[in-house]
Amino acid sequence: MTDSTGINPEDTKIITLARSARARNGVPEGAAVRDETGRTYVAGTVELESLKLSALQTAVAMAVASGAESLEAAAVVSAAPTVADADRAAVRDLGGPATPVLLASPDGTLTSTTPAGG
Repeated sequence: MTDSTGINPEDTKIITLARSARARNGVPEGAAVRDETGRTYVAGTVELESLKLSALQTAVAMAVASGAESLEAAAVVSAAPTVADADRAAVRDLGGPATPVLLASPDGTLTSTTPAGG
């Protein structure tokens, strides 16, 4: 479960949503983003023959398609040790370089927080 020590409750929420998307869909990653109005967008990895998107890229695309103008935060639940550069770039494109990208392990434990720009 997510260790909420030192984590803002809204960030805990997007980690929980990302974790549930990963589990529900049986995909390698789950992600959630929070836009400037507090709305959340949740997604899993997309792997079709003609389209491959990470969970975070999918969540950002969903936010853009829904009219979001910026992001407050992003979260990825994955067994990977880091968030891919392409994923951070997608967050940076909508939220800016200071947008925090949280990485949590499959059990929901926060392992790192990195700005989208670095």
